[in-house]
Amino acid sequence: MRTLFVQFAGLALWIAAAWSQQPPAAETMLRHAIELHQAGDAAGAIPEYRAYLQQVPGNAMARSNLGAALSHMGQYEEAIVEYKTALESQPGNLPVRLNLALAYYKTMEIAQAASELERVVAEKPSDRQALFLLADCELRLGENTKVIGLLSPLEAQPVDDKALDYLLGTALIRDDQTARGQLLVDRILRYGDSAEARVLMGTAKLGARDYSSALEDFKKAVELNPRLPDVYSYYGIALSGSGDTPGAAAAFRKELESNPNDYTANLQLGILLKQDEDYTGARHCFERALGVRPHDAAIRYQVATLDLEDGHTDEARVELEKLIEEAPRFVEAHVSLATVYYRLKRKEEGDKERAIVLRLNAEKQGAETGGKGK
Repeated sequence: MRTLFVQFAGLALWIAAAWSQQPPAAETMLRHAIELHQAGDAAGAIPEYRAYLQQVPGNAMARSNLGAALSHMGQYEEAIVEYKTALESQPGNLPVRLNLALAYYKTMEIAQAASELERVVAEKPSDRQALFLLADCELRLGENTKVIGLLSPLEAQPVDDKALDYLLGTALIRDDQTARGQLLVDRILRYGDSAEARVLMGTAKLGARDYSSALEDFKKAVELNPRLPDVYSYYGIALSGSGDTPGAAAAFRKELESNPNDYTANLQLGILLKQDEDYTGARHCFERALGVRPHDAAIRYQVATLDLEDGHTDEARVELEKLIEEAPRFVEAHVSLATVYYRLKRKEEGDKERAIVLRLNAEKQGAETGGKGK
């Protein structure tokens, strides 16, 4: 709302200087649109803005205000079109770019939101709203290192900030910096028991594969705040790790009710559906996850194995070959690629992949044995 007010203020000043150059009918429509919008009647303002822009299509701020009115009505896709059009003539307008990012965020187009927010933060690093929203986007995209880089400079600030502690703490724990993350858990706990603190503690326990203890934390987190982003995804992982597959599927579906594009819930539910041979449902989940993280090896591998199950053997081969080229120690990809080669009657290449699998597993076992002996 603050950004919207700044837009209105800027627009009013611009109109005061330029109204005399506009057709009287257009001037009247624009005045009326602004009056309705400022009075909270976004639905009434929208047709007035549209009628005005038919006569004066180049007014970027009027177009941006139309985007704001559409966003207010939940029509985010239409708002995105208006914001992008406004930015074509005013690419340096940071409030409009921030509103575009917010609209992308509301439609769960997280990668696009992050791209716009990066530009806002680069130009105005003091904008905490943009900074925290960017950190949240990067966290959803699995870019833990980026989150740490964005928020670490604020860690020593004297003012307690629960959002900072949660976002940075989550990124640190996911990045295996558990000790530093625990300090932020302790800071959150000063506010009392909370869903945020429970999620952070549960995430650390998941990293240690302590599923039963993690399950207790996530169950409590769901009770404290079932709307906390990712809480049902984590709960589902803990349930799955504890052997409760039906409960895990239900938890992932619960997360997807509020966030249809959640990467973790789509990936994990897709895996469960694939195990149940519901390949259509699994592919739907995998495609959504792939839309969020198009370069992620885990989801690309799942799509490739689904192609293999569906009989699209050559498509699976192409993707698996790319994966092992990028990640030569990806054992599961080598296993699946061996299967692909055998199905394609390419025995020599299949045998080669099997040999690689045996070698990688032996190296892994040797490393684990050596670690235990120290």
